[in-house]
Amino acid sequence: MSLRRSVELATGLACDAASFERAVRERMGKTGTSERARYEPAAGSAEFDALLDLLVVPESWMLRDPAVFGEALRFVQRCLALRPERQVRILSLPCAGGEEPYSMAMTLIDAGIDAARCRIDGIDLSAAAIERARAGRYGKNAFRGADLAFRARHFTPDGEDWLIGAAPRAYVGFSQANLFALADAGAARRYDLVFCRNLLIYFDAAASRRAAAVLEALLADDGLLLSGYAEAPAFCRHGFAPAALRTPFILRKQAAAAPVARSARSRPAAPVPPQEPAQAPAQAPRPTPEELLARAQRLADGGSLARAESACGELLARLPGHAGAWFLMGMIHDCAGQAQAAGRCWQRCVYLDPDHYEALCSLALLHERSGDGDRGASFRRRAARVFASRGERAS
Repeated sequence: MSLRRSVELATGLACDAASFERAVRERMGKTGTSERARYEPAAGSAEFDALLDLLVVPESWMLRDPAVFGEALRFVQRCLALRPERQVRILSLPCAGGEEPYSMAMTLIDAGIDAARCRIDGIDLSAAAIERARAGRYGKNAFRGADLAFRARHFTPDGEDWLIGAAPRAYVGFSQANLFALADAGAARRYDLVFCRNLLIYFDAAASRRAAAVLEALLADDGLLLSGYAEAPAFCRHGFAPAALRTPFILRKQAAAAPVARSARSRPAAPVPPQEPAQAPAQAPRPTPEELLARAQRLADGGSLARAESACGELLARLPGHAGAWFLMGMIHDCAGQAQAAGRCWQRCVYLDPDHYEALCSLALLHERSGDGDRGASFRRRAARVFASRGERAS
């Protein structure tokens, strides 16, 4: 078996030949190996891991996508409110240089949740990444965006770098491991919350299926998986489902998916008798587009799909070019089992807003569910590019 194939089987990474050979040549130079045929490190060896470090290029920063950490915090708060005596277990995989687990720790600290009540495990394939995470030293690229007030609260300046404080460290433990090696640890290491973002975009279909199976085993039956938008379609093909319409990147096991979504997919949405006046009283101000969209979102999240559709329709009658309304209308149709209508709405959304990340991901999922993997992959790649460009703009 070739070395490249060994790497792919061990990690799931779909390595292109040029990048792989560049990494091999670099390691050959480091080890003093002159002949390519003689460079064949065994899987699991220190040299094999060193080669992997060159193929895995972690790119992250503190509080990347703040909305994700807000959703994670709300879930943790619900868990602790239901069972105050429990310790919530959180997994960040891959954790890169520790940016994601430390971001979650800072979020918990700012919310007043003690380290004894939450434990965060950061796991990454790269030994070098784990070493950086344990060191907790970060340069300017780890701090992006306009609001950096958290840095003064949780870091200490050290020359041009910043060192993570003792308080966030108390929440987090790091270890180097291969995701696929965790397959047998499922029942013994159940997690309430799993971050797995920007991993499956590097995997082929077979590796994505294997990865989803391992994460399903690691996740508690009532837990949440936080994925990247571009990866949600792949997870949903292999045992997961969106937990709510408004957050397609928040996933549950399919067996534990929201009852609203399951019942809506099992039969067409039935008309619901209106519980609000069909028209506002004459003296009431006309709702703004933002208010109409928020109303439609609340109705959809509550399962009132017909009323949500009506609110979206009212908004689109006033503003036919409102991309957000077309996206939500697509989610409503999809939840009612009307895939073709959903696809038309999402297509309209990306026509109006070509960089609408959520719509691109939803179209990827739609086409992959219908068996059109090529078109689904095309939308997924577009979504990944949009996600990457967001990070570049933030920096």
